[in-house]
Amino acid sequence: MNPIYLLSALLPLAFLSGWWIARRAGAKHSGARVNALSSDYFRGLNYLLNEEQDKAIEVFLRLAEYNRDTVETHLALGNLFRRRGEVDRAIRVHQHLVSRPNLSDDMKTVALLELGEDYMRAGLLDRAETLFADLAAMNAHAPSALRHLIAIYQHERDWHQAIEHARRLEKMTGHSQSREIAQFYCELAEQARHHGALDDAAKYLKQAFEHEAGCVRAHMIDGAMHAHAGDDEKAIESYERAARSNLAFVPEILPPLLESYARAGHMTRAEHFLQEVIERYHGISPVLALTRIYRERDGERVAVDFLTAQLRMRPSVRGLMALIDATMDKVSGEAHANFLILRDLTRKLLAGQAMYRCSQCGFGAKAHHWQCPSCKNWSTVLPILGVANE
Repeated sequence: MNPIYLLSALLPLAFLSGWWIARRAGAKHSGARVNALSSDYFRGLNYLLNEEQDKAIEVFLRLAEYNRDTVETHLALGNLFRRRGEVDRAIRVHQHLVSRPNLSDDMKTVALLELGEDYMRAGLLDRAETLFADLAAMNAHAPSALRHLIAIYQHERDWHQAIEHARRLEKMTGHSQSREIAQFYCELAEQARHHGALDDAAKYLKQAFEHEAGCVRAHMIDGAMHAHAGDDEKAIESYERAARSNLAFVPEILPPLLESYARAGHMTRAEHFLQEVIERYHGISPVLALTRIYRERDGERVAVDFLTAQLRMRPSVRGLMALIDATMDKVSGEAHANFLILRDLTRKLLAGQAMYRCSQCGFGAKAHHWQCPSCKNWSTVLPILGVANE
């Protein structure tokens, strides 16, 4: 065969073979690169789930270098910076995303929400408020923007704005905000009462009841206002309504209620009410209150017998300490010394105990809060029922 003819026949075959080999090599290289990216992504995710944030950030930074168009990677990276407290870096990451001209509207909105959270964490509430207000006005992720705005107004104690935006959120999502709005009106009532604007306080309480008929806090504020005005009859009615609305708040309600009973001379009514509460409430506060009434009216022996019987049914360290205090004067010598040691131990035990816990996030506290300092939910911080607590 003519060599020139043979060469001309083999050249196309060589070209095709080279193209095929190069294509296979490129595919292998691309596949290896994709596999490496996937491996890094899942490794970073695993670090994130195991709270190894330093390692997770290192991996996501490498991913961002591989592909600067990976929006999700930048969002995750900014979120990690914020969680670590490196808010300035989080802001830079999210500002960079927002400024990109080729970003889709949906992803830009997500980046703006993240940037708003960065501003909130940094204490730049004015910037966050402006950003979230713009998003809400555009109906872009409006429920999330409204929730953030409500959080800002609560922090700033701008209760009128909080109410307005809570109503907008309720209308937009169909989910009731009545409990929150009632609490906002209670805050306004407290402010008005503090400044002596009692008529305004009464109007705010009326609006609180319109949103939550059994609002315990509103009943308590109403009772306090009547008591301050010298009308203990109405104060008692308000406090009793508060307790019947939600027995969980009995430890907060009893002290002012008992004062009103005493001033009005209604100790028999107090006894009957406490007996009613004890039948339905398993904490120790009403038992201790009734014990004091029996001591003043019927003497120490009757009070001790009642308390002892109750402690057999509902063991309580606080009840035990009251029993020790009641019997200290009746013992002497070594027994008295032992009682002193026991009383000291019980006091130390109580000193280290949280008396309240949030039913939503588990936050523990020694004092009651209407709004949880941790998760910011309302009316979720309740007395802990237990041997060493309520």
